Amino acid sequence: MEQLDFFTIPSPCVGVCQANNRGYCKGCFRSRDERFHWQQFTNEQKRNVVRLCKQRYQRVMRAKAQQDRQADSDNSHSPQQELF
Repeated sequence: MEQLDFFTIPSPCVGVCQANNRGYCKGCFRSRDERFHWQQFTNEQKRNVVRLCKQRYQRVMRAKAQQDRQADSDNSHSPQQELF
């Protein structure tokens, strides 16, 4: 049995419309096609896009956290720290 949709799925747009190096929006993490065709998507397709955006966001956050940890470990071995 198909579930009835009573509410429309809002666009995940946050107003930051810049593409990253992989072609995804830096604000909502949608691809160009996903942004341009949002209005034509079915609710199921929209839910799938939102799910993909969450996965992309989590991937970016994990990469940033790893870079931060790497930077912290690099800074902990600096001669400047030995002064304190």
